[in-house]
Amino acid sequence: MTTYPVTIPSTFAPSATTFRIKRIVGSSESIFTGQQQVYQYSGEWWECEVTMPPMRLDAARAFVAFLVSLRGQYGSMYLGDWDARTPLGTASSSAGTPLVNGADQTGNTLVCDGAPASQTGYLKAGDYIQIGSGSSQKLHMVTADSNSDGSGNFTLSIEPALRTSPANDTALTVSNTKGVFRLISNETSWQTNAVSLYGITFAVREVL
Repeated sequence: MTTYPVTIPSTFAPSATTFRIKRIVGSSESIFTGQQQVYQYSGEWWECEVTMPPMRLDAARAFVAFLVSLRGQYGSMYLGDWDARTPLGTASSSAGTPLVNGADQTGNTLVCDGAPASQTGYLKAGDYIQIGSGSSQKLHMVTADSNSDGSGNFTLSIEPALRTSPANDTALTVSNTKGVFRLISNETSWQTNAVSLYGITFAVREVL
């Protein structure tokens, strides 16, 4: 029996990906003055469309089996941004042991510790972090450069906002980060041609 989340086969990297973050924002505009009112609701999540390179028979059938094993939207997988597996900051070569520093944190700021001391640009805008592990792990993007102080403390600006407050000392992953996603559709399909080259594209949404 399949245990979820599952790991995407690593035989091939995608030939193209489209990552997006979706939000629920309500807006209204006065028909008399044109003034707008905007309200951001708490709903926000990652989505991704993945196109795999043309695959020959054996590799393709193994990948198709992986997709079929998800049972449409029922199952889940680990997935991250393939082009951002290594951070731009100094964490790429010296990550230390980054941890959440303090319980009950909310919003778009995360106070952390465990980085090497006095690092300029420990993590940079566009890097990702993974909070936690297993079926509850979450993927966030760093939106501003972050430096560590002389004790290895650092503060991150992140998107999307924290949905739950991570426990104190929850581990952070800064390389090869992944969230938990599920297929957007309950229909799984693939293409093949006369020379057994398979074309595989699928779309996923973050598990909330």
